[in-house]
Amino acid sequence: MLAKVKTAAVVGLDGHLVDVEVDISSGLPKMLIVGLPDAAVEEAKERVRPAIRNSGFSFPMRRIVVNLAPADLKKAGPSYDLPIAVGILLSSEQVSAVVSDMIILGELSLDGSLRHTNGILPMVALAREIGVSTVIVPESDAEEASLIEGTKILPFTSLAQLVGFLRGEIPAPEFTAVKTESSAPIVLSTDLAHIKGQEHVKRALEVAAAGAHNLVMSGPPGSGKTLLARALPSILPPMTTDEAIEVTKIYSVSGLLPSDTPMMRERPFRSPHYTISNAGLVGGGHFPKPGEISLSHRGVLFLDELLEFGHSLLEVLRQPLEDKVVTISRAQG
Repeated sequence: MLAKVKTAAVVGLDGHLVDVEVDISSGLPKMLIVGLPDAAVEEAKERVRPAIRNSGFSFPMRRIVVNLAPADLKKAGPSYDLPIAVGILLSSEQVSAVVSDMIILGELSLDGSLRHTNGILPMVALAREIGVSTVIVPESDAEEASLIEGTKILPFTSLAQLVGFLRGEIPAPEFTAVKTESSAPIVLSTDLAHIKGQEHVKRALEVAAAGAHNLVMSGPPGSGKTLLARALPSILPPMTTDEAIEVTKIYSVSGLLPSDTPMMRERPFRSPHYTISNAGLVGGGHFPKPGEISLSHRGVLFLDELLEFGHSLLEVLRQPLEDKVVTISRAQG
C-alpha cells in the first residue's frame, strides 16, 4: 500500500514542500530512502525502526521504499523522522487517517519521543503560503511555530500520542499561542547610559543609530572602543514584530534560537574573530547556511581589530554593503 505524507525542507532561509511517499511491498526486509538524502536523513531508518517498536507498534519486516519528492532537491537534517514513521504506519495499515491537509515535522528519539527541530519557523510559514491548515510539530517547538498566524499548530510529545490522535482515540492537544507583543523590558548587558565621558563618540554612535550608518572607531588600546560598540544596541529602537520574526527565522534555520526564547526580541550583536573564514562571515557551506552578516540582520555587526581581517574577508563585505543583500551561489543552489 502506498502512503503519502507532507513535510517541508529548508533551503537557505525559505521552506519548500516535500512529499514523503512510503511503499511497502513483498521482498527481503530492507528500508531504502531515495530523493537525495544526506547522512542525517539516511540515518532516519535507524531511528524510525526502534521508535516505532518502542511506541507499541510493529515495524513491517518487508521491503520499504521511502521517496522524498521532489527528487532533485537535497534533503538535510533529521526533521523527516516523524513523517517517515507516520508514512510507514499508514502504509502498513496500522493507522487509518487523512493527512493530506497536514504538514508533519519532527525528529524522533529511539523511545518514540519528539525532539527539537531546527528551521520550524520557515517551514510553518510555508504551510500558510500554500494553504495547508494544520502543522504537527514537537511540543518543544510549539511556541516558535505559533509566531506564524493563520495556521493551526498541533504540538505532540511522542509518536504514540500522535498516532492516538490520528486514530481518534485522544483529542487534539490544547495549545495557547505565544503573544508576539511583549511589554517586558529588554535587559541589555551593556547600556550606553552607564558609560561616562567620551561625549564625541557617544554623539557619533547616536547619529549612526539614528540613520543606520556604518561606523569606524579609531584610537589607542584601552580607550573604550569595544565597550562603546557593545553599547550600540542599547540605543537602537525596539524591533517591530515583523523585524523580530525575520531575525527569529534566521536564528531558527541556523540552530541558534535559545530553547526558552520562541522569538528574538533583542537586536542581535555579532562580533566574529578576525580568523573567521569567508563562509563563516558571508554564509555558505555544502548546504548554504547564514553567516555572521545574516546573523546580525536588524542588529549590529562589530568587526574588532578590523585591520587584522584578511584582504579577501574585507572584499566580500563590499557587495553586501552596496546592495544590502547577501547572495550565495553553490552547486546545490
